[in-house]
Amino acid sequence: MKRIRSMIDTAGAEFRRNTEHNRRVVAEFREKQEAARHKRPQRDLDRLSKQGKMRPRERIEKLLDPGTPFLELSSLAANMAYGGESPSASSIVGIGVVSGREVLIRADDPSVKGGAWYPLTAKKIVRALDIAMENRLPVIHLCDSAGGFLPLQAEVFPDRYMAGRIFRNQSILSKMGVKQLSLVFGHCTAGGAYIPGLSDYSVIVRGTGAVFLGGPPLVKAATGEEVTVEELGGADMHTSVSGTCDYPARSEEDAIRIGREIVAQWDQERKWDCQREAPEAPAYDPVELYGIIPDDIKKQFDMREVIARIVDGSRFHEYQPNYGKTLICGYANIWGFKVGILANNGVLFNDSSLKGAHFIELCNQNATPLVFLQNITGYMIGREYERQGITKDGAKMIMAQSCSRVPKFTVMCNGSFGAGNYGMCGRAFDGRFLFSWPNHQIGVMGGDQAAKTLVDVKVSQMKRAGQEPDQAVLDKVYEDTRKAYLEQLSAYYSTSELWDDGILDPVDTRNALGVAISASLNAPLGDSGYGVFRF
Repeated sequence: MKRIRSMIDTAGAEFRRNTEHNRRVVAEFREKQEAARHKRPQRDLDRLSKQGKMRPRERIEKLLDPGTPFLELSSLAANMAYGGESPSASSIVGIGVVSGREVLIRADDPSVKGGAWYPLTAKKIVRALDIAMENRLPVIHLCDSAGGFLPLQAEVFPDRYMAGRIFRNQSILSKMGVKQLSLVFGHCTAGGAYIPGLSDYSVIVRGTGAVFLGGPPLVKAATGEEVTVEELGGADMHTSVSGTCDYPARSEEDAIRIGREIVAQWDQERKWDCQREAPEAPAYDPVELYGIIPDDIKKQFDMREVIARIVDGSRFHEYQPNYGKTLICGYANIWGFKVGILANNGVLFNDSSLKGAHFIELCNQNATPLVFLQNITGYMIGREYERQGITKDGAKMIMAQSCSRVPKFTVMCNGSFGAGNYGMCGRAFDGRFLFSWPNHQIGVMGGDQAAKTLVDVKVSQMKRAGQEPDQAVLDKVYEDTRKAYLEQLSAYYSTSELWDDGILDPVDTRNALGVAISASLNAPLGDSGYGVFRF
């Protein structure tokens, strides 16, 4: 494949201005991420220390094979919810290597309300187990939770994708033969008791670990029975009487040692045979992405420059380079894995939509995973384009993408607006992983467009009511709408609501995709097949 020839002037004023802007953006992201990971009230840290407990990230570090990567997912979940009371949605999720096996790790965070599950905690755990099912990844649960956060129980408990879905997903994983291990470091209360109960293997720490449907206070209130934690659900009882847990551990370190020994006994699934070559670093420094991403969401940039700083050797075989030029399609390698890339270079027209649909079909025929790099304002609108069938052609692209059998990965590089989000494998389309950059914005339309649209609606309403449009009222509608839209368009709002699998520093994109693609190969390819294409 031919190496992309970069046209970026790295000494130019625009590149320097973009670099300065994006370094500030990334610094803000890193600051938020660091706070979510480590900033806790001292009283909570003291409580864990008094109980002889490690912090959850220490547990993960000791569990992982030394020197191996850990791809943390959704580190800023719930960052704009609950007044900031639930950093990282009170849980840690990621993909790592334990005893030589790729696994998904899910850890409660007892430094936040005793590890209680907020609504977005349940959503994050459900998503984690969806990832395990989609990619056939064994799961290690690090359990230390007080159960559902009772003040918000109506948002945690009853609906289809709330806490009950966690246990449903655990059951489906077992049915699929995907292994699960629970390391019980603290209390597993109420529904949380089913996590070790539904795991194939469980280890419980003597003295701090406990599993019960209702703790001693609830038992006394409900039945009048007085019972200690150890009698009700401690390590010795569950490993010698009930059989709910398999192995007692002397300490957290001992539990992790036993857990690693258990994982070492697991057979390793054979990955499906994706085309692969020896990995090679990009020819251009990924740090240059800071100078390529514009300092204004409305400014266009050439996505080939992004591709050149992500793919192996910066080599790219572009498909149909002279047709449908607002959508770049082609083949490359990422950490050695062959992928098909679709990247936006403008609005999607009829020809670019058809080109995208056809390229997706080729990748499915060739068993080549798909990577979507989004910077899209949508499909082209207007009388001329509707007469040419833009809705019909956009639907072809959506159909081809929706019915793909190969793994799909999406990176939100800049804007993601309107139905362009759909054709380019937005969250609703079951990509294996979806990541965002901190400059990313997502919405039905941009803030300015939404504000102008609602001003026009207001003018029409006032005229129908026989009123003369009041400019002060219209200005207020515009500013209020724009302000609300900009908050909800931001990458931080998106990741807070778990509309992605986490924000990435653009420089880390290549590594994140490498881990994600490798994990995806554990699940067999599905069957080919499409619905009806409207011709």
